[in-house]
Amino acid sequence: MTHRPSGAREVVVYNWPLYAAGAACAVAGAASARRLQGVLRAAARGGALLAAGWLLSSVAASWWVYDRSELHAYTWLPDLLPDGLGDHLVVSGGLDEASRPLSTQGSQTIADLCLTTTGSLRRARDRVPPSPRAVAARPDCLPVESASQDTVFLVFAAHELRRPRDRENLFAECARALRPGGALILVEHVRDAANAAVYGPGSFHFFPRAEWLRVAGRAGLRPSAERRIGTFVTAFAFLRDPA
Repeated sequence: MTHRPSGAREVVVYNWPLYAAGAACAVAGAASARRLQGVLRAAARGGALLAAGWLLSSVAASWWVYDRSELHAYTWLPDLLPDGLGDHLVVSGGLDEASRPLSTQGSQTIADLCLTTTGSLRRARDRVPPSPRAVAARPDCLPVESASQDTVFLVFAAHELRRPRDRENLFAECARALRPGGALILVEHVRDAANAAVYGPGSFHFFPRAEWLRVAGRAGLRPSAERRIGTFVTAFAFLRDPA
């Protein structure tokens, strides 16, 4: 049976405690507003409406990105990799849905960072187990030889590394793995106005664009292309300079 890539329904399942907390805030705010007066009543009612609005807008944005956009079809990839994938490494965090569609080109290696630091990651891994071809890895140790890969993919994996040092180590390892002229493809939600508007406080789980530019630059990688996918996701291409 062919696995359907995760959509809005799965996003809610993976993160159900957060959605439950948002719903509880909306209900509590609405209930409190009935017992309060004046400014406090208006504040409680406004908070309830805001919580309910973010719940609805986050699900709608996830549906647009994961169910309706070109994200999972990878039709956007030639804009970043006009010469194709070549030999490539897919680095997975908690949920690997990139290796299968990318496996049709070149030789593929899958590195699994084995992240289970949050409930959402554990639920995602339970539903979509790592590929049997995946090799266990760490941010500071990827299972490939130096200068052996044409492309390295980080698709919704790097933001799960919450410590700056881990992100820096991962990007340094990606740079080590790349051949001169090779590309790192990073796909992430970024913390910007669009994502903050629809995900509300949830957008603080994303990192700003400046953080990805920082860790890439520290690893000696330079930005070469950038593309928006489904309004709320950004795909970056960072190149290792030719020798």
